[in-house]
Amino acid sequence: MKVVVAVDSFKGSMTSMEAGMAVKAGILAAKKDAEVIVKPLADGGEGTTDALIEGLKGERVDVTVTGPYHEPVQAYYGYLRESNTAVMEMATAAGITLSDKKDPMTATTCGVGELILHAISRGIRNFIIGIGGSATNDGGIGMLTALGYEFLDEDGEPAGIGADALGKVVEIRTANVLP
Repeated sequence: MKVVVAVDSFKGSMTSMEAGMAVKAGILAAKKDAEVIVKPLADGGEGTTDALIEGLKGERVDVTVTGPYHEPVQAYYGYLRESNTAVMEMATAAGITLSDKKDPMTATTCGVGELILHAISRGIRNFIIGIGGSATNDGGIGMLTALGYEFLDEDGEPAGIGADALGKVVEIRTANVLP
């Protein structure tokens, strides 16, 4: 008997591969001679980058970025050399599982923009970005700020980089956006 196991992660509990290996152990306990192949699976949230790196034979690139609550976090993206493509997930830089804090009004996507900037600095111009698993609700204002957009309030000051800043924005400047 040959079995292919592809299970999505259990948010904050088990990665896709950990869940798959648990299923494999159960199958082998019931049928010792089974051939069990475990592959990662993801829906755009946690594990998406890992699944694409493995499935498309990419490499992992680690980067320290601004986390959802403005603290440094270790994030990463995948690099697919053949197509010069970065594969990313918001969850690694702005994910809900990165902190016990749950405050969507102050959480930011800034780290996602920093991942994009890092990839651009390496000459990458093609991107696949999964948007699941985010702790944020900022409409991308943090990500765009990291990419050089300026969101200003009525006094001409930066409005901020979280969801609480969205209602304050009266002007968007693009002079410093990376071309």
